[in-house]
Amino acid sequence: MIYIILPIVMAGLIIVFRWYHLRVVDRKILSFQNDLITKHCDEVQNIYSQMRGWRHDYHNHIQTLKAYTSQKNYEKIENYLDELNDDLETVDTVVKTGNVMIDAILNSKISLAMSKKVTVNAKAIVPKSLAVSEIDLCVIIGNLIDNATEACVKLENIAERSIRVYVGIFKGQLYISVSNTMSGFIDKTEKGYVSAKGANHGFGLMRIDKIAAKYGGYVNRKNEQGVFASEVMLPLNI
Repeated sequence: MIYIILPIVMAGLIIVFRWYHLRVVDRKILSFQNDLITKHCDEVQNIYSQMRGWRHDYHNHIQTLKAYTSQKNYEKIENYLDELNDDLETVDTVVKTGNVMIDAILNSKISLAMSKKVTVNAKAIVPKSLAVSEIDLCVIIGNLIDNATEACVKLENIAERSIRVYVGIFKGQLYISVSNTMSGFIDKTEKGYVSAKGANHGFGLMRIDKIAAKYGGYVNRKNEQGVFASEVMLPLNI
């Protein structure tokens, strides 16, 4: 009898274990998706706030130009237009690589970080021809800057919040480096660094690692007192 019952019990335990495992994975995926939606909403809200500010400013500019026009003060109109032109030069994207998708993700993430009072120093040079898909590259860059921003905003002293971003060519490979200031250290296990947001998070780090592995690339993370740095190297040709 026991030989009949034991396999049934084992099968039941396997079914329960699989059901529980799927529930845990589903919760983790849902948490990750909610996190992505929140970040996207923050980025859209940040862009919307900037647009409202520019609209308000240029409404005032138009009124000023109308006043000068009614006075036929063409010299002041010309001077004012010169000042507006100089101002427009500053209202520009932070980074220009020539790649539309990468420019979009870089400037979106950097703008959001700056809106949270994080100082960002960024430089990016992207080749015209890439072996890595633009979508995969955007996932890597987006997650790296998201993680850096989240670490920075935890610092109470705004003057200490800083992120450095560099994308370029190093040793014949595409090199991506993102470093940030932070408080203390990040826990590390045999499998690597652990997300500071808890056990149900860390999908961003996993996605970076999987994409790098997909292209035969390399990921390196360093954590020193007050600083965390991530490096990703990807082949230019596959």
